[in-house]
Amino acid sequence: MGYILIADDNEDITDILSTYVTKEGHEALVAKDGEEAMKLYEKYSPVAVLLDVMMPKEDGYEVCRKIRNKSNVPIMLITARGEDFERIMGLDIGADDYIVKPFSPSEVMARLRAVLRRVSKTDTQVESKNQITVMNLLINLDEYVLYIDGQKMALTKREIETMWTLANNPNKVFTRDNLLDSLWGFDYFGDSRTVDSHIKRLRAKLDKVSHPKWNIKTIWGVGYKFEVEE
Repeated sequence: MGYILIADDNEDITDILSTYVTKEGHEALVAKDGEEAMKLYEKYSPVAVLLDVMMPKEDGYEVCRKIRNKSNVPIMLITARGEDFERIMGLDIGADDYIVKPFSPSEVMARLRAVLRRVSKTDTQVESKNQITVMNLLINLDEYVLYIDGQKMALTKREIETMWTLANNPNKVFTRDNLLDSLWGFDYFGDSRTVDSHIKRLRAKLDKVSHPKWNIKTIWGVGYKFEVEE
């Protein structure tokens, strides 16, 4: 689950699609024109995009081109015109599907589920055993990098290892001693306050980018866990 960007200058359409997207368990982002759509895309990195072709400022084709230059996120184009050459152009510039108005919202959701399933299968096949993705968080231990919403975070080696340990075990509570042993080693002579100070610095860095669906939660008197919103 995640954000779905819906871009259309027709409020009736965005309202009904938002309702259906929410019922599917996603969170809807609504844009009234192409420029706003790009701003929302850059800020939230949605898991899929529904684009009206005829929008003010920048049309759906231009927005599709810009997004496709940055990402393989699923894109569905929506238009009131269904000529073959328009469908072909939309698919040629990188759209995954093409919906013609008037449409059934249920059909749009079915097609959206199908394209998300295809993307999910592809991601599972190519994902390295040393890479994990949770919501807008990506950690790659092959390169020792961590991204939130596509933004590379300036973290130390141990901070990345801490996030890997926690995020690779979502909602599992780690005691301070667990973290000391796994990250600092059995022969480390520090105490649990080392972990607390380390987590505090890590949180301060992570909080520079929004991550409302997950967080490092303190379990008082015990330790910490990577909490994911269900």
